[in-house]
Amino acid sequence: MSFDTGNRFAARTAVPQVGIDQGLRSYMLRVYNYMGGALAVTGLVAWFSQGLVLQLAQQHSPLMYLLIFAPLGFVLVLSFGIQRMSLGAAQATFWGYAAVMGLSMSTIFLVYTYTSIAQMFFITAATFLGMSLWGYTTKRDLAGMGHFLFMGLIGIVIASVVNFFLRSPGLQFAVSVIGVLVFTGLTAWDTQRIKEMYWDGDSAVIAGKKAIMGALALYLDFVNLFMFLLQLFGQRRD
Repeated sequence: MSFDTGNRFAARTAVPQVGIDQGLRSYMLRVYNYMGGALAVTGLVAWFSQGLVLQLAQQHSPLMYLLIFAPLGFVLVLSFGIQRMSLGAAQATFWGYAAVMGLSMSTIFLVYTYTSIAQMFFITAATFLGMSLWGYTTKRDLAGMGHFLFMGLIGIVIASVVNFFLRSPGLQFAVSVIGVLVFTGLTAWDTQRIKEMYWDGDSAVIAGKKAIMGALALYLDFVNLFMFLLQLFGQRRD
């Protein structure tokens, strides 16, 4: 199974346009449903696990490191192992990732006020919807922008690792500003890329796995954009 649709152009052109449009709408709706469901799971888990995470933090439990790094493990499993998974296993891993991410993100309720968290969420949602709509409807090829944004993403990762040791507020501010710009752009680029992954001749299993990976990409864009906005504008607790 391959997610590369570059060799399928001829096959796609043979399918009636109406069929492609209807199938594409259904496919993109499935992607957004997965993504929206994952955000809901993450939010609910984060809300109801506040007490547990606070207790672990106060006890300086090593489990805090597990909560921090476990989501990365789920992403790596999905990214590199989904082709060998059944559709059911891929779905279970995706929902498991959303739940573990909720545990990890519950710490924001200990740092920021509920009001600022809600405000940044709605700002993120509005930004995401606008950029995703643009990525879906634009006729412009965003591939070049994607390469530039990927380089920016690498820079953010490197700077974040460096600042883990430096603890520089100025560097953190710069990383957050660049992060907002990068993930705003990636939302449009990923939407266009996910749209181009669609092929009317895919089997149900391949189409399902494509939808999961597309939802994962958009979910990561949303969550990272939200976190960077929260770091920039969120009101901290006294």
